[in-house]
Amino acid sequence: MNKKYNVAVIGYGWAATAHIAAINATSNAQVKAVWSSRPLDSDELSTRHGGSITGYSDLAEMLANPDIDAVDITSYPNQHAAQFIAAAKAGKHIIVEKPLAIEWSDIVAMKQAADASGAKVCVCFECRWSSQFQATMAVIDQGLVGSLHYGEVDYYHGIGPWYGQYRWNTKRELGGSALLTAGCHALDALLLCMGSEVEEVTSYASQSANPVFTPYEYKTCATTILRFKNGAVGKSAAVVDCLQPYYFHCHLVGSEGSILDNKFHSQKIAGLNKHAWSSLSMKMLDSGDVSDHPYQYQFQAFFDALEQGKDMPLTSFANAFATHRCIAAADKSAAEGRPVKISEIATS
Repeated sequence: MNKKYNVAVIGYGWAATAHIAAINATSNAQVKAVWSSRPLDSDELSTRHGGSITGYSDLAEMLANPDIDAVDITSYPNQHAAQFIAAAKAGKHIIVEKPLAIEWSDIVAMKQAADASGAKVCVCFECRWSSQFQATMAVIDQGLVGSLHYGEVDYYHGIGPWYGQYRWNTKRELGGSALLTAGCHALDALLLCMGSEVEEVTSYASQSANPVFTPYEYKTCATTILRFKNGAVGKSAAVVDCLQPYYFHCHLVGSEGSILDNKFHSQKIAGLNKHAWSSLSMKMLDSGDVSDHPYQYQFQAFFDALEQGKDMPLTSFANAFATHRCIAAADKSAAEGRPVKISEIATS
C-alpha cells in the first residue's frame, strides 16, 4: 500500500478549510496538524475535519515534528516567505497559496531555500487544473487552432466589502497589487496557453472612483501587454474594482482558429460553420469562491508526484516563479511608466 503523506496546514482561515477537505479527499495524503496564531482545539479540529488533527500555536514545534511530511501555507501573503523558508529548512515538502509573496526579494529568497533543501513545491495557481483550462490546453495541444500569435486572459472580480478578503486585501503589504492579489491567476493562465517565455511587458494601472474602493492602498485595476520571445503578443487585465458578475475572460487566436471562453472555431475540422462558434463542454471559472477551485485534482497530482520523486506538474515552484517574475516586471512598468524587459528582474 502506498504511503499516506502527513500534512500540516499553516494558517486557519477561509482557504485553509477548502485545502483541508481537498487534501483529505486525495488517496495518499491526510491533514494531521494545523498551526494558527489563534488558539485551536485539537478535538474540535478533528471532529470538524475528520481524522486526528493536532492544533499548534508554536510553528517551530510543528515543523520539528518528524511525522509531518509536507506543509500547506494558507496564511497572509506577507507571512508566506518566512514560513516557506522555515518549512524548507525543516525538510518539508510545501504547498503554498498564491501569491508566493508580496515582495520580489522574498520570492527570490524562497527559491534559494527550495533549491537548497530539495523540497518539492506545489503553488496554488489551481486554474491550470480547472476544467476550463484543461480543455483549452487540449484544443491547443491537438493543433486545432494552430500556432498562437495573440492571446488575452483577463480577471474581473470586484473585491469590495461584500467579500471576505476585503478586510485585509486593501493593505499594500497584504494585497500588493491588482495582479498579485488576484489577477495573477489570469496572467498565469495566459502564460500557460501561449507556451513561450515573456520578453517584455508594458503595464498601466488605474482605480475606480467608487467610494468602496477608496481604502485600497494600491491601484485596483491594471492591464498588461506582453511580448513573447517567439513573436506572439498578449494582454492580461487584472480588475478587482469592477461592479459586475465574476468573469474569467479568455480569447486565444491562432493560425488555424480561435478559442473564446467555452467556444472555438477551427479550420482543422471539416464542415464547421465559419460564421458561428462551436461549443466546448467545460466547467467555467465563474466564481472566486475557494470551494469552487479544483484543489483536489491539483493536490492529488502533487502527492502522486512526491511518490514518484518528480516535480509537481503544471504548478511547480519554477512555473510560479516565472509568473511572478512577469508580475514584478508589470508592476515595475506601471510604477515607472515605461516598458520593462523581463531580464531587468533579477533572479538572485
